[in-house]
Amino acid sequence: MIRVEHLNKSFGTLQVLKDINLSIGKGEVVSIVGASGAGKTTLLQILGTLMRPDSGHIFYDDADVTGLNEKALSRFRNQNVGFVFQFHNLLPEFTALENVCMPALIAGKKMEEATAEAMKLLEFLNVADRASHKPAQLSGGEQQRFAVARALINHPAAILADEPSGNLDTHHAEELHDLFFQLRDQYRQTFVIVTHNTGLAQKSDRQILLRDGMVVD
Repeated sequence: MIRVEHLNKSFGTLQVLKDINLSIGKGEVVSIVGASGAGKTTLLQILGTLMRPDSGHIFYDDADVTGLNEKALSRFRNQNVGFVFQFHNLLPEFTALENVCMPALIAGKKMEEATAEAMKLLEFLNVADRASHKPAQLSGGEQQRFAVARALINHPAAILADEPSGNLDTHHAEELHDLFFQLRDQYRQTFVIVTHNTGLAQKSDRQILLRDGMVVD
């Protein structure tokens, strides 16, 4: 479903990614692991089209997205990629439900349609009763579940997560990890996860090990 060919990325004189080649199938939960500075987050951002590579190609279902202009890339990202970050990135002035609805509204859906879709997800994620709360009124685990719902609302081809449990205690981290696999099993959702959590990495269908900007395993 996602294929990367001969990907390279440098910042100044530092080459961060070196001729990366990999493929990720639909419904896979794949962890990207490696030491700090290995290039994991840079690779994830390029996979999510948040950053452009210096060279190489990224394919989603055989469509090369590397050459899209910024407007087309933004539209593609909104409709095909969901993001989950370590610190949730929920906007504090909006309710949790409004945060979840935002990608759908950006995609052109009406508020009623977006709200109905969001509430279905929140019921599945067991946080529907917290929908009217502001992010500051939610626990870390609840905030991350709303972040997952926001990532899912446009039915993306893939969800990309950067240390999604890094800010959670052990109990809530394990709940979040289990949730990823429930979503994979129920919706065939694809996950690509940058993590230092060895438990999550070991549970994944596959681990991609980066070392010094190269895929070594």
